[in-house]
Amino acid sequence: MTPQDAPHILVIDDDPAFNRVLTRALGQRGFTVFGAQEAETALALAHEHEPEYVVLDLNIDGSSGLRLIDPLLAANPDCRILVLTGYASIATTVDAIKLGAIQYLAKPADVDAILKALQAGDVIIDDELNTSPMSIDRLEWEHIQRVLGENDGNISATARALKMHRRTLQRKLAKRPVKE
Repeated sequence: MTPQDAPHILVIDDDPAFNRVLTRALGQRGFTVFGAQEAETALALAHEHEPEYVVLDLNIDGSSGLRLIDPLLAANPDCRILVLTGYASIATTVDAIKLGAIQYLAKPADVDAILKALQAGDVIIDDELNTSPMSIDRLEWEHIQRVLGENDGNISATARALKMHRRTLQRKLAKRPVKE
């Protein structure tokens, strides 16, 4: 396979170190990889190269990466989009899939897991049902994520909807999600 024939992958992540490491690792596996750290560059690369695969961070410079799914699919309707996030929640998973992403993985995810998810035929769902209920902290996290999604990521509007002080909400969002 020549470099021109190699599948194209677009990595969109605002963390320069993660972006560089992931693009290098994917390139070493035979892909033609393009990296972008902001939305405008990502969309320009998507229109120029029409990548077969996109690895999209959920949070791009404080804004939702989900808003890029439609324009990315407009650039190449057949591209397979994987959403990566350090703050996984049920609400954002559902939103990502509804918008057209084919997979959703929580960070840290290794290159093999990313490639497996991108190349899987269907959405990978862990079919082992968790029979224990979610903890109160996890339920709170999921509820906050749902309301945040309903408010398009606007912290102030979310805090008002939750009847919570904005700084309190920001503190809760800065923490990693609690385990179930």
